[in-house]
Amino acid sequence: MGRIPLDQVEAFVAAARLGNLTRAAERMHLTVSALSHRMRQLEERLGQQLLARGPRGVELTPEGRRLYEAVGGPLDAIAQALQRASARRRGRSMTISLIPSMATAWLVPRLPSFLAAHPDLALSLQSSTHVVDFEREPVDLALRLGGGNWPGVRAELLFDEWLVPVASPGLLKRHAKVPAAQRLARLPLLGDPSGRWEDWFAATGGSAPERYTAHFDDTETLHQAAAEGLGVALARLTLAEPLLRAGRLVTLGRRRLPAGFGHYLVYPERSLAHPAFPTVRAWLLQQAAAPSAP
Repeated sequence: MGRIPLDQVEAFVAAARLGNLTRAAERMHLTVSALSHRMRQLEERLGQQLLARGPRGVELTPEGRRLYEAVGGPLDAIAQALQRASARRRGRSMTISLIPSMATAWLVPRLPSFLAAHPDLALSLQSSTHVVDFEREPVDLALRLGGGNWPGVRAELLFDEWLVPVASPGLLKRHAKVPAAQRLARLPLLGDPSGRWEDWFAATGGSAPERYTAHFDDTETLHQAAAEGLGVALARLTLAEPLLRAGRLVTLGRRRLPAGFGHYLVYPERSLAHPAFPTVRAWLLQQAAAPSAP
């Protein structure tokens, strides 16, 4: 039979542990078809069916259960040993996970000052919408958007997020005759991913439109559409910051609406022992004290 490739075993363990091929593929940064291909190769090598499709995903067959119990623990031990070896090698290097829009809008513009002050410390950014699993991935800390109640990790609030109407200068120029107090009632509005326009009008007066010029399920695309003059967006203030600084967007008034969630610094217990952690943590908290001014 020959030696079985480790990537096939990893694919099997991920699918067995999560019970869902899509989630397992995301965990391994693969497509579902690539993960399924590895699974088929492993089953063909062993001459056994390891997983069976069930009503809620995939389930282990008796043969699959025996194999998982035999290899799951040792595979975790190998991953942990590699993480420890990598940590010793990295020394003054830290890996940060965050969503692409937060990287572009908030962290990256601030990095030059950090690297200038700490030339011996390297930061590795993992920009992805994937929620990192600190137990199985060599990531030291993450910047997350949410309520701060993630299990098994420490979470420190960096700053709250706010919602504010924004538009392009070009759009406002085309509707220059519209009084400022009537802009939201008379200008085209863009539907936002969080569906918070109704909350905005409930707090400020007036009513949300029956239909929007366009609707977006992605915040970054929403902000870009507003910058192109398509309409007024209810923007996430932090993530719209680069467009506001560049003058491609302007806020409509000074009123802001709490988004109901915040930006958090999230890390596992093990990161406390990392020699660079205190420096990076202190710098992030310092930067968060003035999020609108890198």
